Amino acid sequence: MEIPKYVKEVLAALEAAGHEAWCVGGCVRDSLLGRTPEDWDVTSSALPEETLAIFGSRAFPTGLKHGTVTVKTSGGPVEVTTFRVDGAYHDHRRPDSVSFTCSVDEDLGRRDFTINAMALNLRGELRDPFRGQEDLKLHLLRCVGDPDRRFQEDALRILRGLRFSAVLDLEEERETGAAIGRNRLLLADIAPERIRVELLKLLCGSNAGWVLESYPAVFGVFWPELLPMVGFDQRNIHHCYDVWQHSLLAMTRTPPIPVLRCAALLHDVGKPSAFTLDESGVGHFYGHAKASVALADAMLRRLKCSNEFRERAVRLVEWHDRDIPRTDKGVRRALRALGEEDLRLLLALKRADNLAQAPAYHGRQAEIQKGEEILDRLLEEEACFSLKQLAVSGRDLLALGLSGPALGEMLDRLLNQVVDGELPNDRAALLAAAGEAGVTRKLRRKPKMP
Repeated sequence: MEIPKYVKEVLAALEAAGHEAWCVGGCVRDSLLGRTPEDWDVTSSALPEETLAIFGSRAFPTGLKHGTVTVKTSGGPVEVTTFRVDGAYHDHRRPDSVSFTCSVDEDLGRRDFTINAMALNLRGELRDPFRGQEDLKLHLLRCVGDPDRRFQEDALRILRGLRFSAVLDLEEERETGAAIGRNRLLLADIAPERIRVELLKLLCGSNAGWVLESYPAVFGVFWPELLPMVGFDQRNIHHCYDVWQHSLLAMTRTPPIPVLRCAALLHDVGKPSAFTLDESGVGHFYGHAKASVALADAMLRRLKCSNEFRERAVRLVEWHDRDIPRTDKGVRRALRALGEEDLRLLLALKRADNLAQAPAYHGRQAEIQKGEEILDRLLEEEACFSLKQLAVSGRDLLALGLSGPALGEMLDRLLNQVVDGELPNDRAALLAAAGEAGVTRKLRRKPKMP
């Protein structure tokens, strides 16, 4: 494991002042796994005021209550936190108080999981009192100490643990897994923003499908709309999986892009409420896309997703079952409605949705591929599908005497005609069409009463 130079300088400065200093937590875990850490955290025997004195103007008191000082370095900020022991928790999120200690092992003992309770110093010495390195090798997620206590202290650890399982391909140790289930209702006390951050990271993990399938009741605490999907028999020859299994399989077959994974998970969330059974005993889900849109929108609002994220995910859910003709006109219309990026996400969702059906019906892959090929060709030909690509602008139409809502309506009309192949994207042709339409509009107006 190689500690970056800028982090070594922080460790060296603390040691030169007579203090212990260790890299700690996720950076040590990721280094052992051969992954590049997102950031490097340091824990030290130095009290916060001592750390501030050592680093002078480069140090900022970002969390003195919990012993944290942020040190500005050439490689980015490094958080230095004093060895501590946490006091009582009453909000299932943060300790009411902390006590500083001189023992790095006591500091490691307050942490959530063994894989995060390791420390590394300048000389490469690894402190691992809870066998985190062994658990990493065994692909185990194990709490430090009593798992019920760990989750009752901070309920977000439930989702953090499942996120680690999904991203790092871990399996929960038996007592840790049981405690996750027992304490899941504590997630109701956690801010939706914090749940959202953990959930979206979890969904992009390579092991996300297994985690969701193993713990649906956990996710049902904040998204109860998921629970009717579990075990819901689709009663249709196109489907050999229940709604939950189908959705998870579709999700895992999409690229790990948060908005796409989220849309894939929720694309059929409305199916249970839309289910009907015909006289032959075959199940149907007429209108399920509309039902899924309403549910997905409410679920994403509940987690306080950004408007942009929510609208994109919901739009993918809305379009997932919509047929896009494999023609230039059909693909141009989809480009007009969605834009290139979201149309590519939609095609990825359609591909995954089809692959999560019964194998006998995977033939739609060829049709999806044909749509992608048309999309690639149209983009290579610089086909017009947005107002910014249109050969005329609002200023051009102002010169023709159009203004206000009529101007915007005319631009949309011209763009639709270009997209549908009724007009070329040529300035002269578009101005002529706009002028002719403007004259017709004036002739159709009713004369004013004298």
